[in-house]
Amino acid sequence: MKDRILNDLKDAMKNKDKERLAVIRLVKGSIQMTELDKKRELTDDEVIDVISKEIKSRKDSIKEFEKGSRDDLINKTQEEIDILMEYLPKQMTNEEIEETIDKVFDIVKPTSQKDMGKIMKEINPLVRGKADMGLVSKIVKEKISNI
Repeated sequence: MKDRILNDLKDAMKNKDKERLAVIRLVKGSIQMTELDKKRELTDDEVIDVISKEIKSRKDSIKEFEKGSRDDLINKTQEEIDILMEYLPKQMTNEEIEETIDKVFDIVKPTSQKDMGKIMKEINPLVRGKADMGLVSKIVKEKISNI
């Protein structure tokens, strides 16, 4: 994964694609900071986690820009998200997320809200990088409240 990012960085430099270059540099920097913190090289799953955090951060920024009616910043940030999404695995559809949650519910057999942690612990490895965890959490809460 890191090799792909480095190759894309070189390609963006050659093609003088300033937007793509800036985003890839930021991600590369975040990866390096995380590696320094952990004092080791990151696995591909950990790199995906770093990219997911970058996307989440940008989505939060978009919400703030919407409050300020800053369409220019919204569009720029959305372009950054689109570039980052290229590095994540294929995203799951809502139906696939629901199916995965149902399977985990069959395994964990939750009885109340207290089982939320157990469910999320089981779901996380199955959907990591493939689905928005905020959406997954929301669906799980709805399903638990219907028990």
